[in-house]
Amino acid sequence: MYKNTYKSGKRRLTMSFEFLKKLPTPKEICEQYPVSEKVARIKKERDLEIKKVITGASDKFLVIIGPCSADNEEAVCDYAGRLAKVQEQVGDKLILIPRIYTNKPRTTGEGDKGILHQPDPEKKPDLLAGLVAIRKLHLRVANETGLTSADEMLYPENYSYLSDILSYVAIGARSVENQQHRLTVSGMDVPAGMKNPTSGDLSVMLNSVIAAQHPHSFIFRNWEVKTSGNPLSHVILRGAVNKHGNCIPNYHYEDLIRVIDMYTEKGLANPAIVVDANHSNSNKQYAEQIRIVKEVLHSRNVNPHIKPYVKGVMIESYLEPGAQKIGCTPHIYGKSITDPCLGWKESEALIYDIYHQC
Repeated sequence: MYKNTYKSGKRRLTMSFEFLKKLPTPKEICEQYPVSEKVARIKKERDLEIKKVITGASDKFLVIIGPCSADNEEAVCDYAGRLAKVQEQVGDKLILIPRIYTNKPRTTGEGDKGILHQPDPEKKPDLLAGLVAIRKLHLRVANETGLTSADEMLYPENYSYLSDILSYVAIGARSVENQQHRLTVSGMDVPAGMKNPTSGDLSVMLNSVIAAQHPHSFIFRNWEVKTSGNPLSHVILRGAVNKHGNCIPNYHYEDLIRVIDMYTEKGLANPAIVVDANHSNSNKQYAEQIRIVKEVLHSRNVNPHIKPYVKGVMIESYLEPGAQKIGCTPHIYGKSITDPCLGWKESEALIYDIYHQC
């Protein structure tokens, strides 16, 4: 039986949960760290541009690119600043969306969970400081670079802390089958990419889009809510893992055709495909992302039927190539502490390659 056991000066213990502190509501955090008129204008303009790509009103190509985990504010802002300079050169064909992932799913629950959990990855978790840190980071990037960003919605109840800043949301392979994630996406007004599950089941992925595009009534942050459906929800192909633990890519020409056929069968609004070039598509061999992106672009160019469906790629990239362990000495500025990433030099060259092939 659930019992409230609050006692003065003591923490509440219930069913193995230790309730440490009550966190501020999204409204309280947003009022403390508000969106400026400048950032609100930037978001409105960027949201419209990105929406036009998903709906087919624009033939620009989305490049969602950035670190596996946004572990360090200065390095992430440095990266986003460099990205903004490239955006100025490629804006007639590409929309660059900084990938600023502030919370990370962990296969076993171990490892870095992102700055939401640990603003300093070498210190103990502090969720209150984390909520402030993620909002300040996204605000700073938008204010300094003019680029609104993408984040993964790992915890649906936390989306409201960032809903007035983000221009793109991704639902990860481990979350896409979860009903609360699907229903929360149905209430968003920005594009949301639904990844295929780790099993690679494409029907599960498409079912998540069906759910996200329909209206729903459900419980959200202690409220009974009603949503109107999100017609901008779409699929992200990130590869799969079979029962033997082997990675199975799903970015090839035949995979794209299959997903397009499934879209046609389902009759969904705004059919769109984004290809995640890392994870199980690259078997986490980060340098392979360059080849994978180029193959996807080749598939778009050789078959005019594919081109209007494949609307973007997702790339893991940071200032320095590869990855490093948390707490390693020396710590390398701008190098991933989770999955290995492309370095800036290779990333910048790849963006220009994408530009010339689009």
